[in-house]
Amino acid sequence: MKLERSDINARRSRLVKYNGVCYLSGQFSDKGGTIEEQTKETLGKIDDLLQRAGSDKSRLLTAEIWITSMADFEGMDQVWKDWIAPYAPPVDVVAQSSWAIRPCALKSW
Repeated sequence: MKLERSDINARRSRLVKYNGVCYLSGQFSDKGGTIEEQTKETLGKIDDLLQRAGSDKSRLLTAEIWITSMADFEGMDQVWKDWIAPYAPPVDVVAQSSWAIRPCALKSW
């Protein structure tokens, strides 16, 4: 079974593909802005990684979404619902976390 890694640096790979399953590193907004803008940017990065792996959002198995404040949930959730493939949603969890490597309101695994 072939193991493929993409976008590697000293501490992580952004994408690992093994046995037909893709694993993505945490993605987040680089630009900031509203929670809706950050969510759209983050999901766009996920779309790009999935496309490069020969996959798409209709094949997602699981998603972890981290936001800095549950007050942002509705804005994030509306963008998520508009983005996710109809009739093919992954299992997911949304959690609040005050930590972040960079200042951002949303991080997704």
